[in-house]
Amino acid sequence: MSPAFRNRRSFLKAGVLGGVASATLPALAGARELRGQTSAGAPQTASFELDELTLADLQSGMESGKFTAASLVEKYSARIQEIDKQGPMLNSVIELNPDAPAIAESLDKERKAKSPRGPLHGIPVLIKDNIDTADRMLTTAGSLALVGSRPAQDSAVAQKLRAAGAVILGKTNLSEWANIRSSHSTSGWSGRGGLTRNPYSLDRNPCGSSSGSGAAASANLCALAVGTETDGSVVCPSNANGLVGIKPTLGLISRAGIIPIAHSQDTAGPMARSVRDAAILLGALAGADPRDTATAAGTGKAAADYTKFLDPNGLKGARLGVPRKYFGFHDGVDALMEQALDTMKRAGAEIIDPADLDSFGKFDATELTVLLYELKADLNTYLAARRDPDIHSLQDVIEFNENNRDREMPYFGQDLFVKAEAKGPLTEKEYLEALDADHKFARTEGIDGVMDKFHLDALVAPTGGPAWLTDLVDGDHDVGGSSSPAAVAGYPDITVPAGFIFGLPVGVSFFGRAWSEPALLRIAYAFEQATKARKAPQFLPSARLRGA
Repeated sequence: MSPAFRNRRSFLKAGVLGGVASATLPALAGARELRGQTSAGAPQTASFELDELTLADLQSGMESGKFTAASLVEKYSARIQEIDKQGPMLNSVIELNPDAPAIAESLDKERKAKSPRGPLHGIPVLIKDNIDTADRMLTTAGSLALVGSRPAQDSAVAQKLRAAGAVILGKTNLSEWANIRSSHSTSGWSGRGGLTRNPYSLDRNPCGSSSGSGAAASANLCALAVGTETDGSVVCPSNANGLVGIKPTLGLISRAGIIPIAHSQDTAGPMARSVRDAAILLGALAGADPRDTATAAGTGKAAADYTKFLDPNGLKGARLGVPRKYFGFHDGVDALMEQALDTMKRAGAEIIDPADLDSFGKFDATELTVLLYELKADLNTYLAARRDPDIHSLQDVIEFNENNRDREMPYFGQDLFVKAEAKGPLTEKEYLEALDADHKFARTEGIDGVMDKFHLDALVAPTGGPAWLTDLVDGDHDVGGSSSPAAVAGYPDITVPAGFIFGLPVGVSFFGRAWSEPALLRIAYAFEQATKARKAPQFLPSARLRGA
């Protein structure tokens, strides 16, 4: 769940909505959180052999013998030590997988003896620290409360990655508990992992809650990353870190073994430096799973290979609606979006402008009501099944935080946790009416309604604004964005880099009906190929406000 959008943050502030294993890397703490961010000049960061390499580049290198899976693990691990824990100190990786070298060596032997399993064979991937792995790594959602226990089995996401031949290189830091703990949180901070920094401007925020996945993938600390989203937590850090992010239709990817917020909105999603690489990862993760009943709805709809939908001419003839009410929060973003729309027109798209959702803003308050009810129910179910020796419920987490305020709540509290704990069961009228309202306003009178009205293939809007200054005193200072309609509806949303404002990346989102990933990928890929807007980060201490 991301705090990145103005409408959500406004009612957050109004009170309506607001590791310690041997492989764990050191966390920032206390006064060190923001140290060194305003020093003159860019950090001295050496070039990296794997910078901006695609999956195709890495596979070609392994086929030629230039790389092996083992050498890729070694190179990415060394780079993490060089710039994530030293130098710029991004602090995006919370833990490295001590078994990654051995797994990579095994996959190298398999490649020689047989053939690659597919495009992810031997590829190092980082996953968010709320995705269960039954190995020597921890899964904590960034909370010290879960340090010392491990899940009994892999999440479906981890299983899918291993089956595809990927190497799970480690876990990424996140906004603790996926940013549902406090209405005044600082994105990218967790009690276990400390503060993650934005690789484009180290004093700015990477957004959340998939902060570490966004910063790490953008900084070339891995080939790919996996994030999770309830509302904005894949697309916002992708926007802030210059990535492609895919928030898929609810049920396309199994949520089994992911520490939950709310089953009506939660999903994992790919985060990558290109649409093609994100599409490859989506194909590897998609599919039915008996552990997650929501995936049954995707039977016959999930594709094993989403790259077949990528078309450089995919904008030709596409009818794209512009929901103008999600514009207007930043002059620079508006100007960039006008350029993007012009690019789409030149590529043959028909732009219907405006194409506003009749229900704009009507699900803001009901969204929080649903999330609080489901947080209590879903987290209690997850923790009970995990069999942690001390933490069995949301109430246990609340008590742990109170008893460890100096480590867990030095900057912000847990008011949303307390509000969730006060909620009753999912049979209560308040919850059922709020959920119905969410679906009515986000689906029937929202995305489906406007797409039916104008016969659209997709909606297009700014994903968010440029990254805001990290502020541990007052919390996040985001300005706006467009994640909520697709998040509340459970529909897909793809963000693609669109350009830069003062050297800070800004993305454009394409979203639409349930199971419309093929159409969205075709459009997103065509836009990416027409613009090629992504530029690698330079790890500047602050944004260049002159001569940008």
